[in-house]
Amino acid sequence: MESELVSIITPIYNGAEYVSKTIDAVLKQDYKNWEMLIVDDGSKDNSAEIVENYSMQDTRIRLFKKKNGGSASARNMALKHAQGRYICFLDSDDIWMPEMLSQQVNFLRNTGVGLVYASYKKINQNDDEIFRPVIVPDKLTYNDLLKTNSISCLTAMYDTSIVGIPLFDESLKSMRDDFAYWLAILKKIPYALGNKNILGSYRVYQSSTTGNKRKLIKPTFLFYRNYLGLSLFKSLYYTMRWGISGIKRYR
Repeated sequence: MESELVSIITPIYNGAEYVSKTIDAVLKQDYKNWEMLIVDDGSKDNSAEIVENYSMQDTRIRLFKKKNGGSASARNMALKHAQGRYICFLDSDDIWMPEMLSQQVNFLRNTGVGLVYASYKKINQNDDEIFRPVIVPDKLTYNDLLKTNSISCLTAMYDTSIVGIPLFDESLKSMRDDFAYWLAILKKIPYALGNKNILGSYRVYQSSTTGNKRKLIKPTFLFYRNYLGLSLFKSLYYTMRWGISGIKRYR
């Protein structure tokens, strides 16, 4: 039964190289009642033109344009226009399995929880699978998530009738904005549930490898310490947990 609309939120910035593959993956979904809201965040390439061509062929695809402001502001623009009961996110270089929407919608319906997420694999710029797949935990509470962000935008979906439509904190720009988003939702609900099935492919660039993660240590610590207001000890502890988890994911 496909009575409920799913809103797919996609920010794009200079994403012309991969956005066609991303949109094609949505068009191949076996769940057909969706809308795809793509926000061009001031791209300097022909991203918007590519999306416009798709939108002329399928009215479920809608393009919005704005000045560059980061992924948080781009996602917020789309969220303010979203009409679906269910909300999910798909970046302009990632890919879904054909059953992504149907499985996650059914998961929400069958469990009655407000937020679900799923496992995913990692691919490189040539679409080759690299590293090990990320297999998610069965259940996450707010305190669980503090230890490491196991919820990826790629496979997460939430029910607006339970959690509403929260907005991203634009003060974070594109740094830990998704982490803050899931934590905010888990303050409203007791827990989120994980689907062990691999439902997406997350594209990894050289800048995402373990060595470059070192550059994120300080911002991550400051997120815990200043943004969340945790103690010095807890901020150091959770930053260490985040680092260990990141190393494991890129093996």
